[in-house]
Amino acid sequence: MTFQLEASLNKGYTMNNSGDKIETRARELGIEIPITPKPQGNYTPALVVGNLVFTSGMGPILHGIRRNLGYVGGDVTIEKASDSAEIAALNALSALRSALESLDKIERIIRLTGYVRSAPGFGSQTSVIDAASNLLVELFGEKGRHVRSAIGVAELPFGIPVEIELIAQIKINE
Repeated sequence: MTFQLEASLNKGYTMNNSGDKIETRARELGIEIPITPKPQGNYTPALVVGNLVFTSGMGPILHGIRRNLGYVGGDVTIEKASDSAEIAALNALSALRSALESLDKIERIIRLTGYVRSAPGFGSQTSVIDAASNLLVELFGEKGRHVRSAIGVAELPFGIPVEIELIAQIKINE
């Protein structure tokens, strides 16, 4: 795993359910799932519909600060963009946790959609989004393996380099 929050970045970010299996696994990997970032508009970070939960697009925001702004393949390296994808995935997990009260209520991750703000000619979007996919598999095992799209875009809100959306299935008898 390429990305681990440094102690200085973790300051003030705590896990709500310290006894949960997924959050215990995250701690073992040196990862903290942050508090869900405040929405930047009129929407909800996650929405439960039946036995599915959908997240809004999440960017690489920690402590209210947008990280690694710019175009991937231009002023943002693949490594920095990969770190951004992991932060964005952690924020999406945080939104899932807020909606469900526990990540242990997730049966499986179904879909990850990753948007990469790409410089002209950049074609390695899958390499960037792999970081988010790898994180989900590390945390959830095979239940974290998902279908995925990695899409290059000209712009993302506020100049962020990556945006991640998740769809997860909720356990029925929990």
